[in-house]
Amino acid sequence: MRIATLSVHSSPLARLGGKEAGGMNVYVRELSREFGRRGILVDIFTRAQERNAPAIIQVDRGVRLIHVRAGPAAPYDKNRLLDYLPEFVGRVRCFADSEDLYYDVIHSHYWVSGEAALALRRSWGAPVVHMFHTLGAMKNQVARGAEEQETKQRVAIERRILREADAIVAATPLDRAQMVWHYNADVEKIRVVPAGVDLRRFQPRDPAAARAALALPPAPHRVILLVARIEPLKGIDALIEATALLLQRRPEWRGALTTLIVGGGSEEERAHWNTEQRRLDAIRQQLGIADVVCFAGAQPQDRLPLYYAAADVVTMPSHYESFGMAALEALACGKPVVATNAGGPAFIVEDGVSGVLIPPGNAAMLANHLERLLHNDAERTAMGAAARERALRFSWEHVACDILGIYRDLLQQRSARVRVG
Repeated sequence: MRIATLSVHSSPLARLGGKEAGGMNVYVRELSREFGRRGILVDIFTRAQERNAPAIIQVDRGVRLIHVRAGPAAPYDKNRLLDYLPEFVGRVRCFADSEDLYYDVIHSHYWVSGEAALALRRSWGAPVVHMFHTLGAMKNQVARGAEEQETKQRVAIERRILREADAIVAATPLDRAQMVWHYNADVEKIRVVPAGVDLRRFQPRDPAAARAALALPPAPHRVILLVARIEPLKGIDALIEATALLLQRRPEWRGALTTLIVGGGSEEERAHWNTEQRRLDAIRQQLGIADVVCFAGAQPQDRLPLYYAAADVVTMPSHYESFGMAALEALACGKPVVATNAGGPAFIVEDGVSGVLIPPGNAAMLANHLERLLHNDAERTAMGAAARERALRFSWEHVACDILGIYRDLLQQRSARVRVG
């Protein structure tokens, strides 16, 4: 079997924590690698964002990343990428023709890729499996201003993909329900398959060694960790406000508490901070906790386990998450997670067992639960053990089996139609 995977706007090899690089990138890369280990051939097509980007990168056994030159050789507004989508699709076709390739399935990720997949299906006849990762209608529902709104064009394209794709993958039952509520999607077409986690890479480690490696103070210094892109949707302002509340309630923690934000630019990369990171900086300055809340910057995937190991508690105060990959990585590392119940984390985190679920936008409640866990070593340890147990259910091996089941069902249906015809 050969799969054409589309990740048009962002490469699965991009540095995580940047503007367009997060859980979806991990998903595409790790699922493809798992397919490769099973002898399935995968070509991942992504738009080249650097002039000197190699045409082909061998990601793993049987897995190639194909840089497609379409539009500017630089990061570009995902909404304006639609102008270059015909060029992207044409070059993907040319690549397949040049190598005389036939793809059994087209698997697209994110709405821009879904539009490209439908165009390629018209040429190749291969079924399209699509995963949105986030929904424009849901982002608009939680947007706090016009600048956070997704375009009507994106919502219209997502509706068309839901109508025309052969199968849709939802990360959680809630993700599937939101497609039905907001887009009147055919529920029979949507299959729920959660994301996975590399249980070998993300596993419990020695916290003292991790802190030493990251130059963080040793215990009993307390560390709260957030791993995310820096954007309003992530609710990082609530975490900063919660940190200020913690220090008001526990003044003895001043100098003995760090809130670490992994994503965006580091303290030394201020020239690269986006508008949201500058806003968050202003909040921490205004609250007088710039010495407590630290921007560690985006980190490579193989370094993230150190950050999880160094943390006492991991938090995800997002206003919307279709899944919440960082929460799952934290659980796999044996760390309790305090997350909002706005989407995926409510499916991953067992409230009161492997972590705590709270409503979004409630800094006081977030502070309450962070304080409790940071103060109660026994409860934190028990939740950490339960967290690892919970994560064991989300291996990439299981995810790959479920996705392959979708592929095989579609291919069998197509074969049956051919025989009948």
